[in-house]
Amino acid sequence: MASVRTPTLEIGYEEHGPATGPAVVLLHGFPDDVRTWDEATRPLAAQGCRVLVPYLRGYGPTRFLDPAAPRMAQQAAIGQDLLDFMDALGLERVSLAGYDWGGRAACIAAILAPPRVRALVTIGGYNVQNTLAPPRPAAAEDERAYWYQWYFNTERGRLGLETNRRDICRLLWREWSPGWRFDDATFERTAVAFDNPDFVPVVIHSYRHRHGNAPSDPRFDAIERRLAERPRIAVPSVILHGRDDGVDRPHKSERHPALFPDGTERRVVPDAGHFLPREQPGAVVEALLSLLARTR
Repeated sequence: MASVRTPTLEIGYEEHGPATGPAVVLLHGFPDDVRTWDEATRPLAAQGCRVLVPYLRGYGPTRFLDPAAPRMAQQAAIGQDLLDFMDALGLERVSLAGYDWGGRAACIAAILAPPRVRALVTIGGYNVQNTLAPPRPAAAEDERAYWYQWYFNTERGRLGLETNRRDICRLLWREWSPGWRFDDATFERTAVAFDNPDFVPVVIHSYRHRHGNAPSDPRFDAIERRLAERPRIAVPSVILHGRDDGVDRPHKSERHPALFPDGTERRVVPDAGHFLPREQPGAVVEALLSLLARTR
């Protein structure tokens, strides 16, 4: 475990592979941590990549520098955290892979700083949100799958996450990846990351902000306006989507290639749900290496 200081955070991260190799940053989602990438880091490092796996704000050892700073986690903040992490380590150009919150950060970094992103593997597709437009109803099954978001937008939900964070997160693992048979030890190795004192306020702010029920950090207003326009991503990309994803069903990314460079491939991965890096790590490794082979 290492750490690096940015203007806002002390970010904990793990590093694998040669320090001189091409940099690859792997980004976890909610509710997860760096352990989601354990089966991907080894083959990438074996191919000579410098693999960096940070904990997002609110997870594991990552901490806010200012004890009084609001614990905000809107998408623009998560994206800026990634760019700040790259700056702090002197990474001029990286390849990115991520899902859920991490996939959103990767997409935002590719939009804001395309010369710095060599390649992008985004799990779930174009993960950028429009946080300015009034929320629109989704299909009934999608709305039911978002129960945790509606719950977190209530005071009862905040208290519930504070009190029952392990039970809630374990339930989401089961619902979102119904074919994945994880054991208690696997869950607990990651669940300790949810003991971060900022985990609950960060999660609550993220899910309230996206629905217009929590304030934005004024520093990110211009970025949120830009992201609301759904700008295309210009860097070489591959879209992956777990066929059995129980929260972001595969049909939701069917039209996403139009928001990426012409010819961007979208792959629906069998025997995988939402936690695709854990269930089919080889699919992510293959996608990253194929992009690296054709980009310089």
